[in-house]
Amino acid sequence: MNDMSGLHRFRAPRPQRPQRPVVEAIKRGLLGRCPACGRGGLFHAYLKLERTCKICGEDLSHARADDAPAYLTMLVVCHVMAAGVLFTEEEWPQSSLLAAALFWLAATVIVSLLILPRMKGAVVGHQWALYMHGFGKDYA
Repeated sequence: MNDMSGLHRFRAPRPQRPQRPVVEAIKRGLLGRCPACGRGGLFHAYLKLERTCKICGEDLSHARADDAPAYLTMLVVCHVMAAGVLFTEEEWPQSSLLAAALFWLAATVIVSLLILPRMKGAVVGHQWALYMHGFGKDYA
């Protein structure tokens, strides 16, 4: 018999974590809003998160997006831009190669800069909804 089998009787029960809506939290993050209330801003600079939501007081300092937003941005942008480059080559074969390259390079940079904060917001919303990286410290 295992000596540790009876220890669970002496531990205080952990409080149940309420379910958080994952899809709604991701949508709120995509819009740059607090994943908890959906009204407060998520960012105070381009990619800098607020430490706490100014509306509901949710602690957002636990977010650890790391490389996920950059990866997701590249995944989306590269697929869309590659389709555009191929479309340009098929529909306007007589166009200048330099003009097409400059156009698609500029478009890629602009679209990447527009999408990156939204992807970071979505990742933070996902982490919040799943109690990741300290978002559920009261229920650990």
